[in-house]
Amino acid sequence: MYSLQEKFKSEVIPTMKEKFGYKSVMAVPKIKKVVLNIGFGKQVSGKTNDEQRKIAEIIENDISQIAGQKAVLTKAKGSISSFKLRQGQVIGAKVTLRGRKMDDFLVRFINIALPRSRDFQGLNPKAVDKNGDLTIGIKEHICFPEIMPEQVKNIFGLEIIIATDAKTKEEGLELLKLLGFPIKA
Repeated sequence: MYSLQEKFKSEVIPTMKEKFGYKSVMAVPKIKKVVLNIGFGKQVSGKTNDEQRKIAEIIENDISQIAGQKAVLTKAKGSISSFKLRQGQVIGAKVTLRGRKMDDFLVRFINIALPRSRDFQGLNPKAVDKNGDLTIGIKEHICFPEIMPEQVKNIFGLEIIIATDAKTKEEGLELLKLLGFPIKA
């Protein structure tokens, strides 16, 4: 497999400098971090504390396998009675990836996970916001090669945020296209 850093240095920097007229290599936008986020509040609401802990443990383990880094459990900030939610209850997990782990994850995500996801037609360019950050929702976490579908009891979705330091949507979109993200035309 190729390295995202090698591709960035050899292909992305010259193309971006030419297209946007950057004077310095340091002005070329890059990917700062990747955040994987899972909310499992629906799955734990109305369950006993022991069942909640088991579900949280399973999901935390799966997301840690996908990311290659331990997940952090997130807790509810306030109580909402209509959602059967108590303050301090574990309702999600997140992982922030930077550096080498981020590059490894993105290579696996672009080349393996996205093509394996059901009915994948390409990423919508509207998923890139005005700051050049891409937000993707994955409906089934079993599209990642680290997860064995036969052993999974709960299939859950996750949100992946790819944060860039691009100034505009156009710069961010071009950066992601050049790095190999399958974005629809």
